Amino acid sequence: MRSLKLPLFGLTTVLSVAGCASLHPQALQSATDALGVAGTKSIEFSGTGYWFQFGQAPNPTLPWPQFDVSSYKADINYDTSSARVQITRKQTIEAGRNRPTPVEQKPDQYVSGTYAWNLAVPANAPQGSAPVPAAQPAAVEERNAEIWSTPQGFLKAAIANHATTTPAKNGSDVSFTVGGKYRYAGFINANHQLESVETLIDNPILGDTLVETRYSDYKDFGGIQFPAHIKRLQGGYPVLDLNVSDVKLNPVVDITVPNEARNAPVPPVKVSRLADGVYYLTGGTHHSVAIEQRDHVVVVEAPLNEDRSLAVIAKVKETIPNKPIKYLINTHAHFDHSGGLRTFVDEGSTIVTAELNQPFYEKVWAAPRTINPDRLAKSNKTAHFETFTDKRVLSDGKRSIELHSIAGNSHNDAFLLVYLPAEKILIEADAFTPTAASVPPPASPNPYSVNLYENIVKLHLDVNQIAALHGPRVVTIVDLRTAIGQPRAAR
Repeated sequence: MRSLKLPLFGLTTVLSVAGCASLHPQALQSATDALGVAGTKSIEFSGTGYWFQFGQAPNPTLPWPQFDVSSYKADINYDTSSARVQITRKQTIEAGRNRPTPVEQKPDQYVSGTYAWNLAVPANAPQGSAPVPAAQPAAVEERNAEIWSTPQGFLKAAIANHATTTPAKNGSDVSFTVGGKYRYAGFINANHQLESVETLIDNPILGDTLVETRYSDYKDFGGIQFPAHIKRLQGGYPVLDLNVSDVKLNPVVDITVPNEARNAPVPPVKVSRLADGVYYLTGGTHHSVAIEQRDHVVVVEAPLNEDRSLAVIAKVKETIPNKPIKYLINTHAHFDHSGGLRTFVDEGSTIVTAELNQPFYEKVWAAPRTINPDRLAKSNKTAHFETFTDKRVLSDGKRSIELHSIAGNSHNDAFLLVYLPAEKILIEADAFTPTAASVPPPASPNPYSVNLYENIVKLHLDVNQIAALHGPRVVTIVDLRTAIGQPRAAR
């Protein structure tokens, strides 16, 4: 694919296309005519292929993990800037990785203007519970980008925003800016077909993140021209590879923003005491732990994004006043567990993580952040790291904090746990996620949890409490053994 070399501007979350007019060159007019843009108010396309889980690579050097997609359906209303995407998918079995038995997933995803949400049954809800809306504010930009990167959507937005069209080899380059800040660039080939689109969205880890969409094999689907093959890349790796089997012109797509998305509260940071000077910071989907030392504080995990990290930092300062946060321990590089790291760098904390993660963070943090500059982009402070391979101990002479590699865990190759030997507390993320006490153990043990238990035994860790960084409660080693089917008396 030819690179459009998109300038480092941003991307709008909402594009108004109704009632606008612009002068545009013949290439743009020919493409809009060929793809029936004027008569397209909404569209539905469906197919099968592959979906890839962005930000969840099992190793910082690897692509996003692949899922087999048996059904994909997107319904888009261009007039209201809204869309619904329904997927049926199952994770592809990877050679050399012992993952949980693949389970069919059916995400139901929405966006309308500046709101995004999913419709799903809440975790740990009773069997048979109805799905409810769950706000997804971090997905707004990405889902809007998917609307306006479709062939008909791109051309509508190009006309509405006075696109510039310039001759290129075997076609024309088309680009436009929205609101003086956000930018798209596309290529129309000699057959008047949109062949590719590039745009940028913000990401807490990657900064200005390139989203590339490639279209090929255009055909007539019941009177509308549409590509039979769509490939989308994000952050340099594929996130969708779809073979389109059906397209419908102007279906009814009536999407109403639910109150749960429109008025979604920001989960507060809640504090509970695990031991003297050890605090569990919960609230929302991802947790952290604060550990008080003689003259400083150590925080375990900076998940999600800057807003969450700012809330955690504020709660730590309230709970343990007058001591700086000297260290931030990062369990692994998955984006939901590393999205707030830069905020702690700006706070002055040293990042402690597995050795393999440092080159990744240094590389991606050097990328431009023009769309949504965070505090570190503004302060331009230097990130400091302390890394290790097998074991690292942080001690103030009174309390020791042990960091151990979780060896051989297929969830991630640069994965660590935190152990407080005096308090017998284990802190970990993703290897074991406790369920509500009323939920029975799984019929098939999660291999990540089995591996975690094997590491605990191998390292001779005397664990009492387990403060998982997901899940509804603090549990014990007995709960872990029960979850993996080990006898209660085993050790």
